[in-house]
Amino acid sequence: MAKVSEKGEEKKQSNNQVEKLVEAPVEFVREGTQFLAKCKKPDLKEYTKIVKAVGIGFVAVGIIGYAIKLIHIPIRYVIV
Repeated sequence: MAKVSEKGEEKKQSNNQVEKLVEAPVEFVREGTQFLAKCKKPDLKEYTKIVKAVGIGFVAVGIIGYAIKLIHIPIRYVIV
């Protein structure tokens, strides 16, 4: 009788593990749907701010890269 009880316990534990495994993606999708429902598209003013910030970032990185390149060209020829 004890073996039957042990098998029943194992089955309950495995079912519990399967439920936990299935529950995680379902909860993830539910939370993602709630998040997307709360999101809103930016208005024109906010969008313009974002575009300006990204543009300034691109220009800044480009200028820094160009300055580094200008500094390293003469150094490279001195070393070689």
